[in-house]
Amino acid sequence: MNADTKKDIQSQFVDLSVLIPVYNEQEVLGKLFERLYPVLDALGRTYEVLFVNDGSSDNSTAILAQQFEERPDVTRVVSLSSNAGQHAALIAGFERTHGNFIVTLDADLQNPPEEIPAIVAEMDKGFDYVGSIRASRHDKAWRHVASRMMNSLRKKITNIHMTDQGCMLRGYSRDIALEIAVSNESRTFIPALAYLYAARPTEITVAHEERAAGQSKYSLFKLIQLNFDLVTSFSSIPLQLISFTGIVVSMISLLFVCYLAYRRIFYGPEVEGVFTLFGITIFLMGLLLFSVGMLGEYIGRINGLVRRRKRFRVASVLEAGESVKSPGDETKSSSKPT
Repeated sequence: MNADTKKDIQSQFVDLSVLIPVYNEQEVLGKLFERLYPVLDALGRTYEVLFVNDGSSDNSTAILAQQFEERPDVTRVVSLSSNAGQHAALIAGFERTHGNFIVTLDADLQNPPEEIPAIVAEMDKGFDYVGSIRASRHDKAWRHVASRMMNSLRKKITNIHMTDQGCMLRGYSRDIALEIAVSNESRTFIPALAYLYAARPTEITVAHEERAAGQSKYSLFKLIQLNFDLVTSFSSIPLQLISFTGIVVSMISLLFVCYLAYRRIFYGPEVEGVFTLFGITIFLMGLLLFSVGMLGEYIGRINGLVRRRKRFRVASVLEAGESVKSPGDETKSSSKPT
C-alpha cells in the first residue's frame, strides 16, 4: 500500500458518524434536517450523517436524495432493496460508517438531536458504549406497560443490565460497531450485543419527545418479536425452565396416577374428578404447545444461521467522491461534491 493510498483511506475517517435508519418518514424528515445539522455543525468536529433507507415506499427516498444534493460534504445515503428491519438497517450502516464514534438516532424526533453532544461527551471520557435512559417517555400507555414487562423479563433471564432497552439514541465506539457488524447472527438485539462486547459501558439520562409526525412502525407484535430475539439470542434459561417444569409436572402426574390407582383399588370405579382430569389435560396441552413453540424459536435461529442468507441487500449508495463497491452490493451511485 503506497503513501497516497494510506492518505486517501485516512481521509475517509471522521470524528463522528450519526446513523439514522429511515422507513416511510416523509412527514418528519424535513424537521429532522432542520434540527440535526445545526447541532452537529456546532460541535466543531468532523462528522458525517449516514441515512439508511430501509426500503421506504413513500417519498422518503426522494427527500433523502435531495438532502444529499444540498449537503454532499457530510451526508451519505444507503438504500436497501427492501424493508429488512431496523436492526438490519443499523448493521448495514455500521458496515459503512467512517466515524471513530457512532451515534444512532431515530428519524421520528422522539430522540432529540440536541442530546447528541451529551452522548459524545461520555465517549470522550473513554466509554466505548453509551446507553440512554428516557427521562419522561411520550408513548402510548400500552407501550409503557409492555416495556416494563419486557425489561423485567430480560433482567431475570439474561445477564444484561440495561435500564431502558427501547431507546435508539446510543453511542458506539468504532471497534464495537464493527464487531456487531461482523457477528454472524441472522437475528439479534444490537444494544444487548454491544453490552457484551463493551469494556467500559455506561448510561445517561436523555430527553424524550412526542413523535413529530406519522405513526410508529413498531406494533405490539413487533415489540414481542424483538424481545423474543433478545431472550433467545442471549440466554438458554427458557430451555432450562421448560426442562425443569417438565420434571416437576411429570412427578406430580406420577403421584396423581398413584392416587387414582389407590381409589380404584379401594373404592371401585368412580365418575368423580372427570372435570379435574379435563382441566389437568388442557393445562398439560397448553404447556406442551408453549414448550414446542419455545423450542421452535431456537431451532428457527439455528436454521437461519445454517442457510447463511444475507440479512439485507444494498441497492445503492449516495456519497461524495468515488464509491468503493462492497461485497454483496448490487449497485452504488456516486456524486462529486460541487
